[in-house]
Amino acid sequence: MSLQVEKLEKNMAKLTIEASAEDLEKAIEKAYQKQKNQISIPGFRKGKVPRQMVEKMYGKEVFYEDAANELIPDAYDKALEECEEDIVSSPKIEVTQIESGKPFIFTATVALKPEVKLGKYKGVKIDKIDTEVTDEEVDAEINRERENNARNITVEDRPVKDGDITTLDFEGFVDGVAFDGGKGENYPLTIGSGAFIPGFEEQLVGAEIGKEVEVKVTFPEDYQAENLKGKDAVFKCTIKEIKERELPELDDEFASEVSEFDTLAEYREDVKKNLTEKKEKDAKNLREEAAVKAAVEDSEMEIPDAMLETQQRQMVDEFAQRITMQGLSMEQYFQFTGTNYQQMVEQVKPQAEERIKSRLVLEAVAKAENLEASEEDYEKELETMAEVYQMDVAKVKELMGEREKKNIMQDLAVRKAAEFVAENAKESKK
Repeated sequence: MSLQVEKLEKNMAKLTIEASAEDLEKAIEKAYQKQKNQISIPGFRKGKVPRQMVEKMYGKEVFYEDAANELIPDAYDKALEECEEDIVSSPKIEVTQIESGKPFIFTATVALKPEVKLGKYKGVKIDKIDTEVTDEEVDAEINRERENNARNITVEDRPVKDGDITTLDFEGFVDGVAFDGGKGENYPLTIGSGAFIPGFEEQLVGAEIGKEVEVKVTFPEDYQAENLKGKDAVFKCTIKEIKERELPELDDEFASEVSEFDTLAEYREDVKKNLTEKKEKDAKNLREEAAVKAAVEDSEMEIPDAMLETQQRQMVDEFAQRITMQGLSMEQYFQFTGTNYQQMVEQVKPQAEERIKSRLVLEAVAKAENLEASEEDYEKELETMAEVYQMDVAKVKELMGEREKKNIMQDLAVRKAAEFVAENAKESKK
């Protein structure tokens, strides 16, 4: 295999990759062996037609496409190992010579990592982020825990009030005629949840169990059912059951049930401590994002279109993997959202550009400041990966080749660069 690199404009390059005639012959033979059981020629049993006869009947190029598909991936990977340029896009492949007895030649047009002209990255100005936790925030967190531990108590001696969990029967009418989809039995509805159309739930406040009430509403102009848009309707409703949320008393007993502490005062202190830690962690991330953004805005680079397109497709593919793990296919997602793959690729373009610029700037900062990951950093990262994937660290190490290790070390260096930019940023009050 031989390689020639031709630099093009706008950080693009054309790789001319040549495989030997012997390699092409092996690929053609492999293509023949793979297809021969499907080839039928009079006078020969299926699967027994000699390759020379097939080529005579259909032309020597009959196996070229499959042979090329066999050769290109391996030859391209070898070219990447030999190439000293930093390639940052998927290749655009074009076969320029394929003929039995001659070398196989193809080109791969790729984007090269653009040079970054760093601007100011030390001492960039960012807004100060407040990490103080207020008593109101502590109260809100404790009340959320009370809500999580609340009980639903059946109520029989009063009418419906806001916040109640009701069970009701209802039927809707427009101009005195019942409409499809407007009837429900033993339907659970929390008053004030906003689950029904505006005005519906409020009119149930004061309703008594077993007594029919009429609820008058107007369907919104943008309602999903065409026949109901903007129409006035009357719902005949009967409350079957009322339940109310009973919150636990805010005392030492509650604290001991929901935490490891014996008193409410100790529990409050722990809640405040955890909220402070979370705020400080969030603030660290926000400071880092703001500092890196400022460094990017003061830097210069020319991003090749092919690099951007590759990043866009990678982001969509990452999204596809995430929703697949949740049991939803991309076909279903596109159907639900009314979009398609290409539209989604275009939608992520701004984020893709931002991600590329941030990465390039941080790589440049790491180089300028001699920020490198150590073997100890690498070992810690493998331990974290082993914990996330619930694998033995030794097994994770086995899966890591030189290329994977290099990528991880680069990621760690970039992380150090982000921390460096944030630590050297200057905070100013908003």
